[in-house]
Amino acid sequence: MDVRSRNNVVVTGESGGPVLLLAHGFGCDQNLWRLVVPALARRFRVVLFDHVGSGRADPAAWDARRYSSLDGYAEDVVTLCRELDLRDVVFVGHSVSAMIGVLATIAAPERFAKLVLLTPSPSYLDDEGYRGGFSRADIEELLDSLDSNYLGWSATMAPVIMGNPDRPELAEELTNSFCRTDPAMAKVFARTTFLSDNRDDLPKVPVPSLVIECAHDTLAPREVGAYVRDRIPDCRLVTLDAIGHCPQLSAPGPTAEAIAEFAANGS
Repeated sequence: MDVRSRNNVVVTGESGGPVLLLAHGFGCDQNLWRLVVPALARRFRVVLFDHVGSGRADPAAWDARRYSSLDGYAEDVVTLCRELDLRDVVFVGHSVSAMIGVLATIAAPERFAKLVLLTPSPSYLDDEGYRGGFSRADIEELLDSLDSNYLGWSATMAPVIMGNPDRPELAEELTNSFCRTDPAMAKVFARTTFLSDNRDDLPKVPVPSLVIECAHDTLAPREVGAYVRDRIPDCRLVTLDAIGHCPQLSAPGPTAEAIAEFAANGS
């Protein structure tokens, strides 16, 4: 299957510029990058895609076993880079895609120049000496709710994830994004997202990295950003004066600026 159709690949921006590969999070698609793309496209070649099971990716490519692990998504990213002959890529991963980027750069370091982790979490589960933000019971309750009533879960969780209660249109957009996702595929991706633990992979990241966190984020508390920064060998941390887990929507200007500054100059 051609990677362009499998992952609904869209390329825009400065044809001769450095390559930014933007990867969306759970329940989303490439459309959620639209507010940062115009600023980035003036300086970079921007490659957008949908993970299999999301957006307009080819549903025929879906395999529940393959995508029950983040490795399946990371393999897709590496394949996309190879088939499009992308080199010196700056991978920008939002939420769970931050860890997908970690795995992809480890698997194929020759393809990547830098890694941007936007509101990342290597593990959502609290552990001894680590605050992920959720207990095991919290995660099981979340997944049980998703399994029993996906549309109801989407309407309830989207405002929590998005934050910014004074801007209800943002939560509505995220709700609609969740609801466009096939529930059967979303349930698999949700378990993969919320039960994965990639803490041991962080020290293996072979490229300069940037963590972008929000000052207030229900899904990824501030301790997580510092944890990721401290465990990736060459990593910086930027804290945006923003609320919620999706600053590419709630604070697109500062988000695009942080990405562009690091992609062009950061090391």
